[in-house]
Amino acid sequence: MKNTIGKVPGLAVILVGQRRDSQAYVRNKIKACQEVGIMSLTTELPDDCVEDEVLHAVSNFNEDPSIHGVLVQLPLPQHMNEEKILHEVSLEKDVDGFHPLNIGNLAMRGREPLFIPCTPKGCIELLLRSSVEIMGKNAVIIGRSNIVGLPTSLLLQRHHATVTTVHAFSKNPDAITCEADIVISAAGMPNLVRGNWLKPGAVVIDVGTNPVEDPNSEHGYILTGDVCYEEAVKVVSAITPVPGGVGPMTVAMLLSNTLDSAKLAYKFT
Repeated sequence: MKNTIGKVPGLAVILVGQRRDSQAYVRNKIKACQEVGIMSLTTELPDDCVEDEVLHAVSNFNEDPSIHGVLVQLPLPQHMNEEKILHEVSLEKDVDGFHPLNIGNLAMRGREPLFIPCTPKGCIELLLRSSVEIMGKNAVIIGRSNIVGLPTSLLLQRHHATVTTVHAFSKNPDAITCEADIVISAAGMPNLVRGNWLKPGAVVIDVGTNPVEDPNSEHGYILTGDVCYEEAVKVVSAITPVPGGVGPMTVAMLLSNTLDSAKLAYKFT
């Protein structure tokens, strides 16, 4: 694209607050942009900023023709209306795929979203590239967030899996999960899923990235998954590590969505 039309894709990231996991995600995204030649801009705002400051940052990036993707790093502080802020992101720049219209189109058969949320898209890509059969298989999603759980369940249904969602009010989550051929955990609870929750030969994707204090680590903490890896690896046929599993795939899908958005904007094929 740069050689042909002299343009490069542009990604803008808005980070509110000091959450260590969010800071780690943003660092990885900026680094990845640099590696592949995508221009990136970051706006950092304090935890106690007002909602209008975030909306103003979104509006500025919406109007900037050099920016093709606008990403609001989630979760936002509790005093903010997450839905209102995400709705403010231009549909054509919603490379995170969280705009209500994108999610709505993902949910409806026969319709296609402009962008698919990055982490769910990365999870499906991992399964497909690993030649894991999805059609007709029992899949359990642990967690039902708008960021991962919900869109992942919608994507798996598009691939004709039989999908069950386990959440905080589910009874006997271990028994439900034990029936799954595919387990995708996005609960945000370190070591929630033990070895005895898993069916022998199951495929496990661990989306959890939970910071656990570790004074010996460079950043003062380590990232731990939802799944007890040491137990699970003895039972399952395949499992993603944390870190280094879903995280890089999420970033790769974000870059892919940003490139697609730039191609649409510049009518570049």
